[in-house]
Amino acid sequence: MYWAARSDPRLAFRNCGLYGQRTDEIAMRLESCVDGADVLVVQGGINDIAQRRSVTTAAANLRAMVRRGKELGLKVALADVLPWNNGWPDAESPIRELNELIVDLAREEGVALLPFHDTLEDPDRPGRMRDEWTHADGDHPSVAGYRRLGEVAFRLP
Repeated sequence: MYWAARSDPRLAFRNCGLYGQRTDEIAMRLESCVDGADVLVVQGGINDIAQRRSVTTAAANLRAMVRRGKELGLKVALADVLPWNNGWPDAESPIRELNELIVDLAREEGVALLPFHDTLEDPDRPGRMRDEWTHADGDHPSVAGYRRLGEVAFRLP
């Protein structure tokens, strides 16, 4: 979240994301990643969907990470799942279902929700990111997309 740190000098980020990992795999690395942190941003679920795993299981894994972060005394924020251009249209329904579960989870756990999906969704092409906010791979945000997430959607909990 380079762009969020540029707009708020209090922020320094350590990205522990690994390409292709599901929420269960992310959860196994959580404690090694949060050492020395004040805030935990939990983001995951798209790889669960890509690997045709249950969205309810993904949501349960996200809840466990949120709770563990709180147990460790961290402030916690939860990001919803981005639109996935290469997965559209098949992945749109599971993404929306998981995002509804994430909204509920954030409310129930009293943590900040980072609206990444709606920040990058193209209103003219629901379920997909705008071309200028998507990397050429069609899976990840572009530099402009990450900038938008950092400047528009990221807020400290």
